[in-house]
Amino acid sequence: MPLLDDIEPLKQTALADLAAAPDLAALEQTKGAWLGGNGRFTALMKQLGTLPKEEKPAAGKLINVAKQEIEAALLARREALELAAALPKEPTDFTLPGRRRALGKLHPLTQVTDDIVRAFRKIGFAVADGPEIEDEYHCFDALQTPADHPARDSQDTFYVASAARPLLRTHTSSVQIRVMQSQPPPVRIIVPGRVYRRDNADATHNPTFHQIEGLYVDKNVTVGDLKGTVEFVFRELMGSDVKIRFRQHYFSYTEPSYEIDFTNALVKKMGKDWLEIAGCGMVHPGVFENVGYDPAVWTGWAFGFGIERIAMLRYGINDIRLFYENDVRFLKQF
Repeated sequence: MPLLDDIEPLKQTALADLAAAPDLAALEQTKGAWLGGNGRFTALMKQLGTLPKEEKPAAGKLINVAKQEIEAALLARREALELAAALPKEPTDFTLPGRRRALGKLHPLTQVTDDIVRAFRKIGFAVADGPEIEDEYHCFDALQTPADHPARDSQDTFYVASAARPLLRTHTSSVQIRVMQSQPPPVRIIVPGRVYRRDNADATHNPTFHQIEGLYVDKNVTVGDLKGTVEFVFRELMGSDVKIRFRQHYFSYTEPSYEIDFTNALVKKMGKDWLEIAGCGMVHPGVFENVGYDPAVWTGWAFGFGIERIAMLRYGINDIRLFYENDVRFLKQF
């Protein structure tokens, strides 16, 4: 039976590929190549339907056993790579004096950021970072933002006085572009960081604030994946009673695009039915072309929301400026 003859060689090749993965990113690519929707072992499983009825039980049992071995090897290799990544690069001198516990408390924005990152790590997202002083290509051009878009005007963006015309990034989407340019899909990242816009300081706006954006690129990614991820994260952050709704919107770098509203007991207590919390959408094919991804093969979604907004809702704060005044009487409450 040709199918049965293929199972063991494919399993051994898969195990060898997993064992040879040098890092976590390579391991995820290897996983997709074997167990993804179009993976080699997945294709073998699909061939079961072509077998005669009397041959299917034996073939199915062998395939399931082989798949379990591959998944066990994948888990073991991931744990080994995670441990290796966590080990110090230099040997530790245990004879050195100990360190004092740090004084004070984490800033409320740091606490909220840590909670957001923790929620995304639970579902396999890695944290990415990039420069706060950016160029127009990564901040605007690669994201399909036209040259005459109001966001690029000096009245909205902080430009640095230089011939190269660098700017203070207006969103962390520029890091998404840098990550896609530096590695092939799949990509699953979040990007927390400081951003800058020419907003006058008032109770709800500040020229400097913090944003977190996310990007997921793989084969057959859908809006359903986006909605499920958003619901999971906001329930982790704001409570299990959170409900989410999507409203159609426009962003130059996603299509279709949505605004995300949420509601829970806290929103009801504020006297509102829904509260806008984030923007998102499926990555525009033009953005994929700009970074060298084939939009006929890869799909993905992106989102972004303000960390201060989440903190203000969680802690019942009505003035964003309190986060930046360094008033100990305010900060010591958290």
